[in-house]
Amino acid sequence: MIASPINPLIDTHCHLDFRDFEGERDEIVARAVRTGVVRMVTICTRLETDRLATNQAIAETYPSVYWAAGVHPHEAGDFDGLTVDAVTDLGDRPKLVGIGETGLDYYYDHSPRPVQQACFRTHIRAARALGLPVIIHTRDAENDTVAILEEEAAQTAAYPLTGILHCFSGTQALADAGVRLGLHISLSGIVTFKKADALREVVRSVPIDRLLVETDAPYLAPVPRRGKRNEPAYVAHTAAAVADVKGVSVTELAARTTANALALFTRIPPPAAREAA
Repeated sequence: MIASPINPLIDTHCHLDFRDFEGERDEIVARAVRTGVVRMVTICTRLETDRLATNQAIAETYPSVYWAAGVHPHEAGDFDGLTVDAVTDLGDRPKLVGIGETGLDYYYDHSPRPVQQACFRTHIRAARALGLPVIIHTRDAENDTVAILEEEAAQTAAYPLTGILHCFSGTQALADAGVRLGLHISLSGIVTFKKADALREVVRSVPIDRLLVETDAPYLAPVPRRGKRNEPAYVAHTAAAVADVKGVSVTELAARTTANALALFTRIPPPAAREAA
């Protein structure tokens, strides 16, 4: 049983459309809300009609769920030539609050690197045109990720660059660059892992007003659920670990990360008093 925090939590990144949750979605969302997770952002990773429709339907079914859409770097090869207009056309969909996830993954290289890079730039430009945060996946690609972000941030746009380095497990240099560029750092269950001392050291240096928490469910369940299927309710364990690292109470950490998420995801309304109770 997970104790509900005094303040509500927001799981800023999960994948409720994945087959892992088929037939259980009602209870999974309800369990999260009972735990104090009053907002969840489910992430669509392929811009196909059926996948978009599924994620939108999930968000419209549950009052606590919102969604974001983009092309994961693993999938970029299937979307070579993606245009900014194709992404911005999603902007008026109900409950869409962010663009992504997108970015670079050189660990697996499932898609050609030049295609990943072009797709990443497309998402950044679309997100800025819409005034929405871009949700960034980066693995073994820190230098190119930062270079692209710096180049794109320097371009004139209607809105500044805002976004998230999601499921952060990178270096101090990446965290520093993210903070310098105005991004948020989102922490998953990795921060609870026994061998994550280097990550926890980085987290100590990140200003608390730039921190978010997430599950990346169904992946990366935090201790003490490690090895099991992850779900949004378990973000409470991650929040407790981050609070310990930052030397603050769980109540304060929940309040701060929730405020950070609401300031970033401007289309997500704050929870009503009865939701936060």
